[in-house]
This record gives sequence, C-alpha cells and structure tokens, in this order.
Amino acid sequence: MKESLKWFGISGSWRATNALVEKDVRDSVRKIVLDGNGIVTGGALNVDYQATDEVLRQNLPVQLKIFLPTTLPIFSEHYRRRAKEGLITEKQAEDLISQLLTVKRLNPESLIENQSNKVLNQETYYERNSEVVNASDELVAFQVNDSQGVQDTIDKARVKGIPVKLFSYQIK
Repeated sequence: MKESLKWFGISGSWRATNALVEKDVRDSVRKIVLDGNGIVTGGALNVDYQATDEVLRQNLPVQLKIFLPTTLPIFSEHYRRRAKEGLITEKQAEDLISQLLTVKRLNPESLIENQSNKVLNQETYYERNSEVVNASDELVAFQVNDSQGVQDTIDKARVKGIPVKLFSYQIK
C-alpha cells in the first residue's frame, strides 16, 4: 500500500438502484482500492453498502472510512425501525448492520461514529455528508433521480474545490 492514500468519497442514492448503478459502483471502487487508494462513505443502503462490500471483497478494510451520523447502536435502531415501518426491508436493515459490525471488527478505525447526534434526520445526514467531503480528496457520486442528498454532497465537494466525477441515472 502507498505511504499516503488518496481518499475518494462515494456518495449515492440509497432509495433506488439497479444492476447498472451497482456495476458502476463496484467497478469504480475496485479500481480505486486496487490502485492503493481509499474509500469514504456514509454507511447507508445501496450505493454506500455496495461500495463498502466491494472494499471488503478486496480484503482491504484499512482503505475504508465510514462516517455514521450517530453511534452504531442508534443507527442500527433507526434502520430496524425503518424496516418495521415498511420503508426498507428487514433484510436490508440487518445486512447493513451486519456489514457495519464486520467493518468495526476488522478495522475499528474505519468506522467513525458521531457521538453527539442522538437522532437521525435530514440535518444529521447532511452533516454526515460534510464529514465525508471533508475526509475526501475527490468525490465519485452516483446520483439516481436527482437525489437531493447526493446533490448536497456534490455541492459541498465543489465548494471545497475537490474533483467530482458524476454518474447520473433515472430509475422509475
């Protein structure tokens, strides 16, 4: 591994995805980590999950930073509640929680928990987006259906002056 990693923020839609989005995420992340660089995500479903999974498939957890908007226990409780509400599936919630626990076990420094936020809402998620951008040298964004959260991250990266590579998709 190189002395100093170049960190690539990954931002993407959590609500909608398809095989093309997943292929683009996995191909991009694989190239980044095999080139000796690191990935920064926000620990959410779909794009963040796929990016993290690809880093783990390459057995490179030291090349991963995940910024959570809360602590892992609060985050886990939130996702389980969202599954009970029917917004996501129970399998999605449990797979995500399991993945984050695996990351924490393999490389505890990879999982950065926000100790001060006690709730999850748009404000704390957007705050998390800022953390992802602040830890990144470049941003790779996978924006589905003009996602506002992804746009927030893109805007913050542009203000910071870091390069942004944008993949745009429309999914019905």
